[in-house]
Formats: sequence, structure tokens, C-alpha cells
Amino acid sequence: MRKPFVAGNWKMNTDSHSSVELAQAVANSASGLAGDKVNVALIPPFVYLQSVVKAVKSTGVSVGAQDLYFEAKGAFTGEISPAMLKDIGCNYVLCGHSERRHVIGESDELVGKKVTAAIGGGLLPILCVGELLAERDGGQTEAVVARQLKAGLAGLSADKMSAVTIAYEPVWAIGTGRTATPQQAQEVHVFIRRFLAGMFNEKLAAEIRIQYGGSANAGNAKDLMAQADVDGLLVGGASLKAEDFVKIIQAAA
Repeated sequence: MRKPFVAGNWKMNTDSHSSVELAQAVANSASGLAGDKVNVALIPPFVYLQSVVKAVKSTGVSVGAQDLYFEAKGAFTGEISPAMLKDIGCNYVLCGHSERRHVIGESDELVGKKVTAAIGGGLLPILCVGELLAERDGGQTEAVVARQLKAGLAGLSADKMSAVTIAYEPVWAIGTGRTATPQQAQEVHVFIRRFLAGMFNEKLAAEIRIQYGGSANAGNAKDLMAQADVDGLLVGGASLKAEDFVKIIQAAA
């Protein structure tokens, strides 16, 4: 039985005060659910990670980072290593979020290096995959997702793969207000699970959690989570309001 997993990606939002206030509000309201019935992670900007870790300590809520670099240390100005994230109390890290791919310009191969580095550093990567609107309209959804999975998980053994969560986030539904229908999400999640079975094995594919990300909110969370292969949600804008995010956690639980 796959435990539901809800993660809130705050992106480039909040400040030193509001980040702590939001984290505490989520942790308090999700008490009794977070950690027991559903895994919950907050993913704030780098500069607020330590404050958020402290704010949710011993609450059942975990903390993740929005990105990392694949080298352990060195002359990489502006980058953050897996060891640095682990050192301050991070458990999870996003790899290949669509904004990193399509705004910053990260390649599939770079994302794969980050996934491998995250696992090697004791972190739990959330590998994000998903297609652009033109790719969906062109019938390329499965080809794009397969390419991203193959590169993102390259070289991983089945044992290491067990640390990974996959997040399917159709790029056309992120921050646009458009959401894939529960049926559309389910179809791609089924494809991902089949692909993982072929790349690794059936048992691992059945155990891996696959989140949906793409304008998930309190209004559609229940219907999305009702799909057999939707194991959680990667939430953007709706995670910036504690009340809304907690409703999503409750729907998942």
C-alpha cells in the first residue's frame, strides 16, 4: 500500500517571517495526519530552509529543497550540494521541475545527474516529468515522459530507485489554472508505472509513488487522489495558503 505524499513547492515566494508562519500553521493544522496517514513536505526557497526545518521539527512534516547541484563541493558559485541540504535537515529535493527545465534550461541529462547525486547524498529526490502544451497536442506526451524518465533515472539500480518519487506535471497545467482531468492524470500515471516496470521490474513499479502536479488545489485534490495510480500531489500556488494546503492534505489522507 503506497502512503499518500503531498509536497508544497513554494517556488520564489515568502519571506523570513511568512515562511515560518506558514510552516507552523501547516504543521499545527495537519497534526495527526502528517507522517502517520500521509507524508507531507514543505519546499521553501533555499534561504528559508533552516528556519522552516526548525519550525516543523518533531511535527511529522518534512522539508525539501527546490534544487541542488550534482557535485559534492568545489568552485561552483551559487550552487548548493546534497551534503549542505542534508546538513541543515532536508529530506527531499526536487529534480527537474518544469521551471528548471524550461525557464532555466536544464537538460534531461543534467537532471539525471542531480537525481543520482541526491540519492548518493542521502536525500529523497522527487523527479519531475511532463510535457508542454504543443507536445500534448501533438500526441507526444508518452514519448516526452519516457525520454525524461530514461535520462532522469539513468544508471540507477532498483535498490536506489526505491528512494525516488516521480511527479507528473503537465507543463501546460502549471500556474495556468488549467488542470489535467483526473482521467488524463491517471492515464499518464499508468504509463509511467508501466515504463518503470519495463526499466526496472513490476514489484518496484507497483511500489513507487507517483504524484500529480499541475494546478492541484483544494477543489480538485479529492478527485485527483481518487485515481488508482495517483499517489499524491505536488502543489504550487495552493501550498502558499495554510488553509488550502491542509485541505489538500486531508483529501490525500
